[in-house]
Amino acid sequence: MFDFILNPLKLVVSWILVQFHAVLAPVLGNGTGVTWALSIVGLVLVIRIMLIPLFVKQIKAQRNLQLIQPQMKEIQTKYAGDRERQSQEMMKLYQDTGTNPFSSCLPLLLQSPIFFALFSVLQGIAAPNAEGVFKWDQYAHLLDLAHEATLFNVPLYATFMGADETGSAAQATRILAMCLVVLMTITTFITQRQLIVKNVAADNPIVQQQKILLYVFPFMFAIGGVGFPIGVLIYWSTTNLWSMGQQFWVIRNNPSPGTPAHAAYEARKAAKAAKKGLATGSAAAEESEQDSGPQRVQPKRQPRSKRKK
Repeated sequence: MFDFILNPLKLVVSWILVQFHAVLAPVLGNGTGVTWALSIVGLVLVIRIMLIPLFVKQIKAQRNLQLIQPQMKEIQTKYAGDRERQSQEMMKLYQDTGTNPFSSCLPLLLQSPIFFALFSVLQGIAAPNAEGVFKWDQYAHLLDLAHEATLFNVPLYATFMGADETGSAAQATRILAMCLVVLMTITTFITQRQLIVKNVAADNPIVQQQKILLYVFPFMFAIGGVGFPIGVLIYWSTTNLWSMGQQFWVIRNNPSPGTPAHAAYEARKAAKAAKKGLATGSAAAEESEQDSGPQRVQPKRQPRSKRKK
């Protein structure tokens, strides 16, 4: 069953890789590690663009969690001594409002099969044993190019744990792998933290689950990352950077109600409106001063006797 899902993904992942390679090779070289590394980055961009509709649903679900906050508190108070009934009522509330409390995990969960597909393709390159489209005649020659390609003298299929297998590049492999593991772990932590600190109300019950994820995911990446190939580490570091930037933009420009980010958003709007109003008021005052400026003084008519003189 798992292979039934994984094999088509291997084809898709490897096909995207070779298409980006075909575009980048004339500029960066046919067999360079930079070409293949940037092809992996291109794979991330394609996948994350495809996941944007899911990300929008995730944001809507998080907003629903904020809106049903008072009802959740009522249920917790009403069934404080009955945890089973409390859970049943919570689930009923989630169903009635179309809210998924675990929606923040969906993009990560959907990327997991893609992760395994890319892992298998890179393992095939390491063997070398063709996976995905590398089995096709028109792409078979690229398998050896990918196998020989290095980034900072490190093969893309190398891992921190298997650094000794890369021979003289063992030290470079450990350094590059550890740098990518640290980057992957830090970006995961920052992404989760900015969500909790800025876009989740402090009294929201879901914040406890988010706090658990704040430390669980980075810990998982840090421990498991030492066994990931360099290519997979590039993939996850890139997708984490995308997630962090995308989430920062959404939290800043479209925050959930009742959160610190929403208060900051309203404060910026008020400051901008005040500044605009002040500018408009200054312009109106200047215009009024111009309208009420010094008037031309009409000469007084002199008496006839003085005019004769």
